[in-house]
This record gives sequence, structure tokens and C-alpha cells, in this order.
Amino acid sequence: MSVIMFLIIGVLSGWIAGKLWKGKGFGLIGNLVIGIIGALVGGLIFSVLDVSAGGDIGRIVMSVVGALVLLYLVNLFAKP
Repeated sequence: MSVIMFLIIGVLSGWIAGKLWKGKGFGLIGNLVIGIIGALVGGLIFSVLDVSAGGDIGRIVMSVVGALVLLYLVNLFAKP
């Protein structure tokens, strides 16, 4: 069940980050990938800053923060 919840949070956080960053989503697969990698990046950032995110809402916030950082870094290095 935790894998299903992880995927749901990944899709949701990727969709939220897509809406905040570009104003549109990236499709189901794109949102899933951005959300999952964002969750990993967000977890790393939150652990370095010694901040905890409890519950599903906290995990979504952490994943969205990580996804936004990921999108920023991708756009930073993708531009000519």
C-alpha cells in the first residue's frame, strides 16, 4: 500500500509543481517522474536543513519543493 501512496503523492506533487512552474502539467508520466524525483530531492533538502515533514500533506509539500528545485535546475542547465 505504501508504494501506491508514494505514486499518488508523486503524481500529485508533480502536477502541482507543473502548475506552479509552467502553468500546465506534464502529462501523467511526466508528473510521475517529476514528482518521484522531486520527492527524493525534497527529502534530501529537508534532511540537510533538519526539517521534518509529517503526514501526507507534509510529504506532498516536501515533494513539491523538491520538484520545483528540480525544475529550476533543469531549466538552468537546459538554456543555451
